[in-house]
Amino acid sequence: QVELVESGGGLVQPGGSLRLSCAASTNIFSLYAMGWYRQAPGNQRELVAGIGTDASTNYADSVKGRFTISRDNAKKMVYLQMNSLKPEDTGVYYCNAKRYAQGINSWGQGTQVTVSS
Repeated sequence: QVELVESGGGLVQPGGSLRLSCAASTNIFSLYAMGWYRQAPGNQRELVAGIGTDASTNYADSVKGRFTISRDNAKKMVYLQMNSLKPEDTGVYYCNAKRYAQGINSWGQGTQVTVSS
């Protein structure tokens, strides 16, 4: 397993931006597929964005064109740039790291994002 620590959440007005960061405690970070998930009250945790070991990306339809996921393997970091935020983006955002062949699936503690006027 790998330890993940998120930061960058907070309160922002609709239309605003936030950048989430996730620091990983592994020396083989480049071998992990990384993702950001969110969970709103009363809802299941859902995938927001993912980035593979080859830097390929995928996004939930609801955030396409507004959110960008990126990774810096040298710094062992993954980021989520969130623009044009909407109230429905509110939730706890979790960083996730996977190595499918090894059965590794690690989660951070989460960071709260609240979009409200």
